Amino acid sequence: MKQTSFATVILLAALSSGPAALAQTVITTEPGASVTIAPEQRTRIKEYVVKERVRPARIEERVVVGSTLPADIELSAVPSDWGPSVARYRYVYWNDHVVLVEPSSRRVIQIID
Repeated sequence: MKQTSFATVILLAALSSGPAALAQTVITTEPGASVTIAPEQRTRIKEYVVKERVRPARIEERVVVGSTLPADIELSAVPSDWGPSVARYRYVYWNDHVVLVEPSSRRVIQIID
């Protein structure tokens, strides 16, 4: 019964926050830390790779959130206009997706469609 009540409270809280809160992506990168990527920020990121004609990387392995990219894949610095929430990460353009990567571990933290 307690689990059902807790789930109901979470659902009601999410619904009462409005559609803007539901449209954001929150990424947990380590205990206690998270990154929020709003829809307009996602659009800005995708527009950047198209406008700047970012060359796609050739990655043979499967790329998923939590996986580690090989050392021979070049990571690029995140442009400042992508926002402060992603400034500490690097990125690679792969398979029509922008892949955000934690540079020290090379761990994939988000794949932006």
